[in-house]
Parts: sequence; C-alpha cells; structure tokens
Amino acid sequence: MKKANEMTIVEAARALRARAFTVRDLWNATRLVAKEKNDNIFAYLELFDTDDTAIDDAQKRIDTEGDKAPILCGIPIAVKDNILIKGKTASASSKMLENYKASYTATVIEKMRAEGALFLGRTNMDEFAMGSSTETSAFGKTKNPHDTNRVPGGSSGGSAAATSAHMTIASIGSDTGGSIRQPASLTGVVGLKPTYGAVSRYGLMAMGSSLDQVGPLTKTVDDSEILFKALRGRDEKDPTTIPDDLYPKREVNSTLRIGVPRAILEKGVDEDVLNRFNETLEALKLKGHTIVDVSLPTNAYALPIYYIIMPAEASTNFARYDGMRYGLSKHGKTLLDDYIKTRSEGFGPEVQRRILLGAFVLSSGYIDAYYRKAHSARSVLVDEFNNAFEKVDVIATPTSPSPAFRFGEKSNDPVAMYIEDIFTVTANLTGMPAISVPMKMVKRDEKPLPIGIQFTAPHQAEDVLFAVGRAVENTQLD
Repeated sequence: MKKANEMTIVEAARALRARAFTVRDLWNATRLVAKEKNDNIFAYLELFDTDDTAIDDAQKRIDTEGDKAPILCGIPIAVKDNILIKGKTASASSKMLENYKASYTATVIEKMRAEGALFLGRTNMDEFAMGSSTETSAFGKTKNPHDTNRVPGGSSGGSAAATSAHMTIASIGSDTGGSIRQPASLTGVVGLKPTYGAVSRYGLMAMGSSLDQVGPLTKTVDDSEILFKALRGRDEKDPTTIPDDLYPKREVNSTLRIGVPRAILEKGVDEDVLNRFNETLEALKLKGHTIVDVSLPTNAYALPIYYIIMPAEASTNFARYDGMRYGLSKHGKTLLDDYIKTRSEGFGPEVQRRILLGAFVLSSGYIDAYYRKAHSARSVLVDEFNNAFEKVDVIATPTSPSPAFRFGEKSNDPVAMYIEDIFTVTANLTGMPAISVPMKMVKRDEKPLPIGIQFTAPHQAEDVLFAVGRAVENTQLD
C-alpha cells in the first residue's frame, strides 16, 4: 500500500472513508515529509501551523456524511505564494512584499475551504510569477526532485516540486504563459490551465490581467478534474468569470481528433523530446484516435506577441508597488528618490526588465508600433485556433522543448529562458484551456527526466482535455 503522502486525491479520499487512516494521520504524514524534504527541495517558503479546528471539522464531516462528503474534505493542498489567505504572509517570492500579510482571502481558497480542504503552506515561485525556472525567487531556488542540480520550471515551480516529491497531495498555482504547465512537464505531474474566466482571479496577485489564471497541479488527470471542478464558477468579485449556466457539460467522443501543428515542431525541440511526443501520438492512434495535421501560421509569432502584451499589463499592474501604499518602503531625499530606492531594492532583475519593457511598448511613439500590433496579431491567432477546432477536438504539442535544464544554464540569457514558453503562451493569448500530461522520460547525464505532452482545447472544453489526458495516462501503462 502507498504511504499516505504518496496518494492521489482519489486514493486518499477513499482511504479516509474506509477508515484506513484519519484526517489527522494524513495531515501529519504529509506535513512531516514536507518538512523533512524542504531543506533540500525548498518547495515551500512556509509550512503552516497545524489547524486543529479545520482537521477536526473535516474528520467530523467525513464521519457524518461518508461518501456524500466532498472528495477534497481532509485533503492537504499546497498554495502558490501569490494567492491570498487572510492573515498569512503572501510575498510572491519578492522582497517587495516580504512582510505583507493578506487582508482578505482569495475566492479559490474559499471554495476549497468550503469543500473541507486543508492548506499545508505557501510554495516558492519566480518573483511575482516572472520566470520559467523558479530561479528568480528572492528567497532561494526550488530544486527539481528528479535531479536536484536542475530547475523545476516556473513560475509555479514550488507547487510542482511539492506535488512531484509527495510533499503534498496536490497543489494550486497560477498560469500566465505556461507557469503551471511548464513546471508540471519538468517535474512529471499534471498541470491544467483552465479557460480564461473559468476560475476567479479575486485574491490572485495580478501580473498580466488578460492572461492570468489559477489552476491545479496534481498527480493524475482525475485529480486535476476534481480540483478544477472545485475551483470553477462565477464570482461576483471577478466580473471576468463565466456564469455557471454558460458552462455546459460537453459530450466527449470515445475517440478524438488530435491536431498536430508540424511546422512549429521542426526547430527548437530536442530530438528525444520530439521522439517521445511522436511515440505518444502513435500510441493514441493505436487506441483509435485520429491524428490530423493542422496549420497555425501566426503561432510562429506567439512568443513575441506574448512578450509585448504581458510586460505591458505587468508594468501597469505593478505601478501600485510604489513604496507609499503597502509593501517595501525606502526613503530618499525626494519623492523620486523614494520611488527609485523602493523599486530598485524591492524588485529583482527579471521583474525590473519586464516592467521597463512594458513601459517602453506602451510609451508615446511605440504603442502603435508594438502594443496595438500585438493585440491585432493576438486576434488573428485566436481565429486560427478556432478554425483548426472545426477539424479537430484538441491540438497537441510538447509542453516544453526540452526537459529540466541545469541551474544557471539560461538565467543569464533572457531570450533562451523565454523560449521555454514557446508552446505554452498560446493558451493564455487565446484564453483557451490546456493541460500538460507526463510522457515517458528522457535522459540527461544518465538521469531519467520527465517531459510532458500538452493539449489545447476550445473555450470551456476542459472535459475534452481530461478525456485525452486519461488516454495518455493509459498509454503509459501499456
């Protein structure tokens, strides 16, 4: 039998109801492993103290309601450090908010709390979610559990590493350009970026407001579906959320049409990653699914489109960190000195780089040349994906062009780091849902490393993603 902390949500919920162990046993076992491993992996910035009331309430609920109790009841969940829990520190892994305590609770936390979920701690991340390796955290680097000399991906690297290393049963993160899916790929877990508006952003620290979305990192596709359904729903505090009656349940065929944009896979993907991708597609084909070539010509420009729109939105959102209202405050001789000292000392190099880039593309004389052109190209990209979905049910690519890279390998080359997001940014630009599911591993330095396959679906078609994700999991068992 698996150890309690190694179980999935489904397995742990079943064991709790079968009285194999108690909620407190599950909490203690998971927290103990998290504490023991954290000195090495550094997935958590903080492990929360045991909440005896929440544990006892969850146990009573299971004892009273049995199988009718919510499946998340009593399940320990890790939370990315940019998602607010009232009274808890929420630093976004930045010196700017090192001592900030949340004054309210995010809707996604309230939803899980209503289901009886327990919160283990806040996980490390790239500073303000800007990065693809969790190397930009102001408080230290999270390590990949499969090879501690390598990155876990980012920006939700702490949540991904905690899930992969069984330091939690599951976790939640945020995804602005692949920040759930890319670390899921590099650590061998399942990562879902929901449809934009499916999940409330109230209580998520904003980076790119038209791109951000909260989603789950889990050990299986079934667990991803469970967490997604708990998180999804209309929220009056977030007007971008989709009303429940406009989120229909789709009929999913037993065999699916899987689109493959071959043209964008010809360059930049490691050969063994591409081989695993093709092997996975062939295995799906043998199960009766159809592989269809699709054309997405504007996809070639997705990365530059993203790295214009995202910094522009970030530079606007980050104007609030001025040393006056909250967070770090440094004082100089003049008001301008206050701004310069606060933002220079509070923000790390990557955050400063993106703020400056965003301010530039929004500036007079350049907003037409860059920002508005990027928005026009974004609309074309959406149209191309919608046209492709008239022929196929999902579109498949590798999640990342390579497995986990070594620390420092790309941190001094921003363009090389940004290329890690080449396949993931499109789902954020189009607002469509996408999932990363582990494929078979590749080797680096004689060590097996995980890689993922990504599927993108039309708006509000997460059910299709779960179906194809389960199909991939089944092929890995053959």
